[in-house]
Amino acid sequence: MFLGLALAAATSAVTPTLPPRQVDRFAERVLAVHNAARAEVGAPPLAWDDSLARSAATYGPRLAALGRLVHSPREERPGQRENLAMDLTWRGTPESMTGMWVEEKKLFVPGLFPAVTRTANWEDVAHYTQMIWKGTTHVGCATYDGGGWTYLICRYSPPGNKDGKPVP
Repeated sequence: MFLGLALAAATSAVTPTLPPRQVDRFAERVLAVHNAARAEVGAPPLAWDDSLARSAATYGPRLAALGRLVHSPREERPGQRENLAMDLTWRGTPESMTGMWVEEKKLFVPGLFPAVTRTANWEDVAHYTQMIWKGTTHVGCATYDGGGWTYLICRYSPPGNKDGKPVP
């Protein structure tokens, strides 16, 4: 669970039906935040993956129906990890929503996952550690607006946050 529900928002939904340039711009913006965080720790940049983005987009309606952040079952996204955020639809940007995950680095300490946080609760840094996981090479994200909320779903491959593995 992400503390504070990633209180920042995207202003437009990204779905497979958006014109290609809007999807490209969203991808550029989300990648920029991810790759800046990765550069800080010497991790190679991520590449955008349209199939991961489409997979992420399919989960938006389910999140909106729940009205809260709940990860999709892992068996529905084999070989992927997932970061989630939500906020009121009228606030924020894709940068501020992904930026909330980057803020978790304040609680991060390098080490073997899951012992990588000052709080002893790995969930406090799990979004950030997935973003900077050196073995992850691809990301795809989508937003979904529903019930007054914008949900950001990012999917990563190969998956990070593996027990006993070093971070970063």
